[in-house]
Amino acid sequence: MGTAIWIIIALAMLAIGYAVANVTSKKNAASRANTIIEEARREAEMIKESKLLKAKEEEMKIIGDAERAAGQRMQKAQANEARLKQREIQLNQQQGEQSRRKKELENLRVSLENREQLLESRNAEVDHLHRQAQEELVKISGLSAEEAKEKLVESLKDEAKTAAAGYINDIMDDAKMTASKEAKRIVIQSIQRVATETAVENSVTVFHIDNDEIKGRIIGREGRNIRALEAATGIEIIVDDTPEAIVLSGFDPVRREIARLALHQLVTDGRIHPARIEEVVAKVRKQVEEEIIETGKRTTIDLGIHGLHPELIRMVGKMKYRSSYGQNLLQHSRETANLCAVMASELGLNPKKARRAGLLHDIGKVPDDEPELPHALLGMKLAEKFKEKPDICNAIGAHHDEVEQTSLLAPIVQVCDAISGARPGARREIVEAYIKRLNDLEQLALSYPGVLKTYAIQAGRELRVIVGADKITDEETEKLSTEIAKKIQDELTYPGQVKITVIRETRSISFAK
Repeated sequence: MGTAIWIIIALAMLAIGYAVANVTSKKNAASRANTIIEEARREAEMIKESKLLKAKEEEMKIIGDAERAAGQRMQKAQANEARLKQREIQLNQQQGEQSRRKKELENLRVSLENREQLLESRNAEVDHLHRQAQEELVKISGLSAEEAKEKLVESLKDEAKTAAAGYINDIMDDAKMTASKEAKRIVIQSIQRVATETAVENSVTVFHIDNDEIKGRIIGREGRNIRALEAATGIEIIVDDTPEAIVLSGFDPVRREIARLALHQLVTDGRIHPARIEEVVAKVRKQVEEEIIETGKRTTIDLGIHGLHPELIRMVGKMKYRSSYGQNLLQHSRETANLCAVMASELGLNPKKARRAGLLHDIGKVPDDEPELPHALLGMKLAEKFKEKPDICNAIGAHHDEVEQTSLLAPIVQVCDAISGARPGARREIVEAYIKRLNDLEQLALSYPGVLKTYAIQAGRELRVIVGADKITDEETEKLSTEIAKKIQDELTYPGQVKITVIRETRSISFAK
């Protein structure tokens, strides 16, 4: 019984201890829960603040980007507005210039009408004098009307010719001074706005070497290396006593360039034998062909010309290795293209088409087959073949008057070609042709009656004609100068213009004894 009571008491104590432990555990759990909740709350607050800060930063960044974009748009708008204002000013200036030109043309037209009215009044006056003279002749001489008429007509014919020559010269001078003023301004402005370069045409290239020992290696055993090089390039290679130099001779500048580059690679590499020569020449020929195409593309890009056929681009690049009278053909074509664009703009035409026609006007000089046609006609056929527009084809074919000019581009190309080729230093004229041109000028003027001596001066740009004072009158000298100028213009070919000066003088000689 006592043991059972102690057991019961022990169990009760255990139960009491368990209950107390359970209560303590619950309190600790609640405390930990509260701690975890508090930590979670603090962490949530920190996350919230972090998110708010990030949101504010994003907001500030978006606002800054928007402000920068708005500023850029504002700058672009201001720049566009400035360009529009500048364009408006230019248009106003062009409009004023056109109005001035119209006024000048109208003044010219009025001047010509006044001249025509003056001529009509002069003709009426001549008719009146003719009738009066006829009546006087009938009264005084007793001649028949037909006889008097014939004599009067002969006398008046000579007077009318002399007077008409004077009037014609006056009218032509006045018209030239007025009408050509604008044309001179356009031509001079076009020339001034285009930079020019010159080149010298030759048929040889000098290849410099470090020492004369290389000459023997280039020649090879029994001359096999030099023969292989000449056969591969088509260029004559001259190895003589000239120190440290080898001469490459040939009329094809492309082949000379291939030979020069190939020789440079062979000498640099040091391996010179027939097989190596053929390999290097083939490689260099491919490089030069690629350079030709690249030059053509670069030229068209520089001039703003698009849509050219690839074969035309290759021909343009090939112009780099061609020359005419000492002037590099590619440089001449570029210069002509720029002149055409400037002149077309001044005349209110399409400058892009004019620049295109100016660049292509001499492509007939660089075809691979080189037929017997004149280069202008050949260039026109090539342009037609590669689908160029009809007005551009006509400008190419008509720039040397082989075909009729059917568009306004044709005279522009013709004039700009002459400007580029005839300026001092652009081309070299062969001495024989130069002397022949001067002789032709002098002989043409000597063919007129009354001409005693002729002198072509200033490189053929002026012709002095001395006439006999007892054979030609002062009035007839004006007529003679006009006739000589017209005949030179119709029969001879010359650069620029030729001034004809007719000189008539009377000398009275006496001796005092």
